[in-house]
Amino acid sequence: MLPIIAAGAIATAAITVVAYLLWPTWGAQASIGPDRLPVSVGATLFNVPPKAIRMKIQRHSGPQERIDLSFAYPSLDVPEAPKRVSAETVEQQAMQPIDRIFLSIAAHHDSMAPDTLVNTIYPRYLEQTSSAAQDGLSMRRFRDGTPYNGEDLFFADAPNLDLSARCTRDAATPGMCLSERRVDGADLTFRFPRSWLTQWRDVANAMDRLTARLHGSRG
Repeated sequence: MLPIIAAGAIATAAITVVAYLLWPTWGAQASIGPDRLPVSVGATLFNVPPKAIRMKIQRHSGPQERIDLSFAYPSLDVPEAPKRVSAETVEQQAMQPIDRIFLSIAAHHDSMAPDTLVNTIYPRYLEQTSSAAQDGLSMRRFRDGTPYNGEDLFFADAPNLDLSARCTRDAATPGMCLSERRVDGADLTFRFPRSWLTQWRDVANAMDRLTARLHGSRG
């Protein structure tokens, strides 16, 4: 019996040592992963927080045709993970105001630049008169029957700050705005609620800050 007991003790000790060596030692901090992913869109480098990427398939470094991001507003922090929605809370969730600014970065492949759209194409479809919204922001309506029917163009120009945004009008759903800019080989498309234009300077500054944070320049 002594050899059997000794062999059993040795085997138990060996299993304990192996289990100790192989047992996962990473903690919560180590599992977070990198703070930024280097992503190339249209041969233009962006450093992107992986948790800001909305689609899991896009959460990798290297060249991509397009990435879709969202950030909490006005903090511009990475948004929290979406909460689980039940049948009891789905209506409550639907009533919550949008508190995120959405950003899509896509290769433009030498398509028409956003500035050309605003200065050359959009005026063909706008009404002749413009109206002042507030705080230096102006608005012109797109004519009925045009490709942009039911939308308005907002524009403003202030020292070191400018904004142009095409917005849908409030209806059954709140109006949303789209503002574009070009950075080298990529176009950045920001989307946000029309109601935010009451503080358009903060919105324009937020888009500048995000552009600088992701690309390292104002574009």
